[in-house]
Amino acid sequence: MKIVDDPKTPKKTGKRKMGTKQVEGAVVGRDKKVIPPEEIYKLAQLGCKDKEIADWFGISDNTLRFNFSVELVKGRESLKQSLRRAMINNAISHNNAALQIFLAKNLLGMNDSGVGSNDEPLPWIEGDDNASSS
Repeated sequence: MKIVDDPKTPKKTGKRKMGTKQVEGAVVGRDKKVIPPEEIYKLAQLGCKDKEIADWFGISDNTLRFNFSVELVKGRESLKQSLRRAMINNAISHNNAALQIFLAKNLLGMNDSGVGSNDEPLPWIEGDDNASSS
């Protein structure tokens, strides 16, 4: 099978240009890697797992958790807040009934069964209306 170059993609010619960059961050691990805490926060905010973030920076997940626990927690809490905000906006602005029911059950503690919290039926009083007024 013959591979044909796509005429729309530019061809790589020559050597790649290299440069240096100064990074400011925390020095962690035995090999003294410099890792910016803001990047840890951003990756945690995207929902990346500890192992994925640690692999990206080339450190162990234990080192990541030891040095950046605050950034990991804050990033994940920010993700939860963003999702909650989007869900509420979607439920209210777009009248998404399924999402409204989900939020009512989970945030307000409502349920759609006729049973109370102790698994007993809700109270029902039969009789005439005058019994309560006397």
